[in-house]
Amino acid sequence: MAELNSASVTRMFRVPERAKLHMAMTVFQLGYAGNHVIMRVALNMGVSKLVFPFYRNILALLALAPFAYFLEKKKRPPLTISFLIQFFLLGFIGITLNQGFYIFGLDNTSPTLASATENSVPAVTFIMAALLRMEQVNLTRKDGIAKVIGTLASVAGALVITLYQGPTVYSPNSTPSNKTGFLSFGFGDAKGKNWTVGCLCLIGHSLCWSSWIVLQAPVLKKYPARLSFVSYACFFAVMQFGAIAGCIETDSRVWQVQSASEVFTILYSGLIGSAMVFAIQIWVVDRGGPLFVSMYLPLQTLLAALMATVTLGEEFYLGGIIGAALIIAGLYLVILGKSQESKFVSEKDPIYSMSEKNQVEDPGQSSFIQPLLSSATGKSVA
Repeated sequence: MAELNSASVTRMFRVPERAKLHMAMTVFQLGYAGNHVIMRVALNMGVSKLVFPFYRNILALLALAPFAYFLEKKKRPPLTISFLIQFFLLGFIGITLNQGFYIFGLDNTSPTLASATENSVPAVTFIMAALLRMEQVNLTRKDGIAKVIGTLASVAGALVITLYQGPTVYSPNSTPSNKTGFLSFGFGDAKGKNWTVGCLCLIGHSLCWSSWIVLQAPVLKKYPARLSFVSYACFFAVMQFGAIAGCIETDSRVWQVQSASEVFTILYSGLIGSAMVFAIQIWVVDRGGPLFVSMYLPLQTLLAALMATVTLGEEFYLGGIIGAALIIAGLYLVILGKSQESKFVSEKDPIYSMSEKNQVEDPGQSSFIQPLLSSATGKSVA
């Protein structure tokens, strides 16, 4: 009787798997949205744009490496020279260039805009996968048309953000102004900032992120230990940032952490913005698929906008709002296309549909999985 009562209580308080995924992604986006604002604060304090990511990735590596070592002992393949070269290149593209473009773009724009441009990553990933023939485009079906229109909308949104800033639509500290500078935020000095250069850097950030997703897919098929893969990528990124910063930042004062606020921004960015985000992302991709992760990107933009407005007094520009709306609309069209494509593949060949294939390989995995790329690359991290 006691066992029956215990079992019923356990069932009563058991959290459904989908609810766990939603909670995890909410924490993920809240943490990453905060990272946009925290890094903007760090830039306002005058931190080096090369030394800061160096410290950030050291913390991320120290946080991830122990978990990777102990949790993936059994499924980690032997390390070879070929894997090391691939990890080095993926670390350079997916972390060093990715974060480098991001921090230079953020320095010239805003947290909200930086977050908004990241919504274009699924569309850019689709373009790259299609060019590499990892993704099929069928314009005779609704899913193919949705993906193409969504991709075009995301590209149009990125172009609008880059080429048209427009008037100030909302300013929390004053009425809409007629300032004419590239940047008129209520925080930081607009002097020396260049909106167009910042937007181009953010587009470069999205391109690097998409390249990382596409290029890591074949690597993860041979090296399925994801935490170990990310740890190696972080290790090489630390070496790369250290070498670049060592050559450029020759003033020893730049390497010194000047205040408790700087310590906090480095800790947050390294432990929350990198380590926690990587860990949650890997877990959710395993349980829900890359498509599930992509669906939450607009929440990050909304949270970043609210945080930036409250904490930094960020102003909103018409061009940024129009561009962000186009990018988010494009994101959901691409997601809709992928969802319809998954249903079509399941109906046509239910035995080898992606979700069932994952269930056979790992019975503990979710049945919600829908790949961001084709089944050949469905194991990639979004």
